[in-house]
Amino acid sequence: MSDEISSEFDRDTAVRRVAPGEYAADLAKGWAFGDVLNGGYLLAVVGRALADALPHPDPFTVSAHYLAATGAGPAVVRTDVARAGFSLSTGSASLFQRDEDGTEVERIRVLATYGELDRLRDDVRTSARPPDMPPYEECVSTDENPDPSFSPELVHRLALRLDPTSVGWAVGSPSGKGEMRAWFALADGRDPDPLSLLLTVDALPPTAFDLGLKGWVPTVELTAHVRCRPAPGPLRVALTTRNMAGGYLEEDAEVWDSADRLVAQSRQLARVLE
Repeated sequence: MSDEISSEFDRDTAVRRVAPGEYAADLAKGWAFGDVLNGGYLLAVVGRALADALPHPDPFTVSAHYLAATGAGPAVVRTDVARAGFSLSTGSASLFQRDEDGTEVERIRVLATYGELDRLRDDVRTSARPPDMPPYEECVSTDENPDPSFSPELVHRLALRLDPTSVGWAVGSPSGKGEMRAWFALADGRDPDPLSLLLTVDALPPTAFDLGLKGWVPTVELTAHVRCRPAPGPLRVALTTRNMAGGYLEEDAEVWDSADRLVAQSRQLARVLE
């Protein structure tokens, strides 16, 4: 781990090794929705600890189960290496905090496989296409938020520009399609990398808003796949939900870089609290 802190994201996801496989973190309130920290931000914190614990540097697939809401403040990440191979290594990690009575509580449990993205073959065979959305300058900045009631701390850490077809929910006219599309960047100008992609897949307003629902939509489980190292510049993110039933919905994400490459994918199961 480097002592150089080059951006707000790097500072706020920093971890410090305090024992073999154990890391201390100070979770920052700036990445919260209300009092609860964003799941993608927390995944990046745990992902940084795993990048140090495992012999390979880059997340390939990361699956997280969110056991309890996580707030700002001190936390501990404990890791375990399950296998260290030549091209891939696999490990698990859990993030813990203490309750008001001092009891240690596990908040998140993660299983991940890491590798080296720069060693992957460059052949691509795909039917996937970047999202059809207007250019960056024609999309709606969150600085132009028409709904002042929706201004979580997280929004100020990001430079989001929403596809105009994805903002009807903010003026009381959701499309009902369960779609959300946006240009994504970090507000401090930091270029994307494999670790920040773990945040990107969970950083847009939830598709539940486009279904006409409001309020917190907590993640139950999230699996992210990082497919290649992103090129510098804003990312395009497309979220879709096809099915909401029994108070739960799935949310699929695709993240495309400035070179028109699919750099990350994810699926999560989320609970609708309305």
